[in-house]
Amino acid sequence: MADFRATLLRALQGIALVVVLVVILFPLYWMVAGSLKTEPDLFAIPPKWFFTPTIAAYVDAIENTDVLTNLLNSVIVTGSAVALGLIVGAPAAYGIARYRFRGRRDVWFWYVTNWMLVPVVVLIPFYLTASKLGLINNPIVLILVYQVFIVPLVVWLLVDQFSSVPVALEEAAQLDGLSRIQIFLRIALPLVKPGIAVSAILSGIFAWNDMLYAFILTPSPEARTAPTIVLSYLGGYVIPWPQVMAASTLVCAPVIIGGIIVHKYIARGLTMGAVK
Repeated sequence: MADFRATLLRALQGIALVVVLVVILFPLYWMVAGSLKTEPDLFAIPPKWFFTPTIAAYVDAIENTDVLTNLLNSVIVTGSAVALGLIVGAPAAYGIARYRFRGRRDVWFWYVTNWMLVPVVVLIPFYLTASKLGLINNPIVLILVYQVFIVPLVVWLLVDQFSSVPVALEEAAQLDGLSRIQIFLRIALPLVKPGIAVSAILSGIFAWNDMLYAFILTPSPEARTAPTIVLSYLGGYVIPWPQVMAASTLVCAPVIIGGIIVHKYIARGLTMGAVK
């Protein structure tokens, strides 16, 4: 009887997992399938599950929009924003994890609550500041603005990672003559590589997917990042949905492919400490 219950439970869990996967992946399937359909096939009732695929929507997206330039802008902005966020956030996380100072909890709370900040709340101040500094349509403004959210995320993830590094290792390094900076660079950082990888991946996903700041702070089509490509098709009386889905697929593809490649690092960084 116990074996039957265990088998039934595993079967129910498998069915539930399949249902969840279908619900999660169906919008992605519909987007990719829609990008390969003609407009009559896309709006056919009942839906056409079997159709002759065409890449006309992708050709239109590449020829009539700045999709390639926008994708390159996204690569530059995302890579630079993540690098700067790690450079700023990792030492901050190490300081909070290792030093006991007055207001330490307040600093930690400030970082965490910054991640909860609603982006639209600070949009107008950011725009006015960027305008006065002449940074509108400059990718630097996006790199700097993203730090408001990337640095708190990095600190949030890395504080626990640094706390799990044995203090004895750092004390032994001090006895060998290493300075605090050398200990941080040569002892602490190598031991929290999973956490750094997770911080970089999640920060990169945030920077890549942002549309609000990219649309407002870089209004020029040549300066925008990838998520704003879809907006170039909107605003008319007729929306070419196959082209919209093709552009959306081009934007999502790097994130999906990258997530599949590095998923094991995400799982390891979120479930493991720095040492076993």
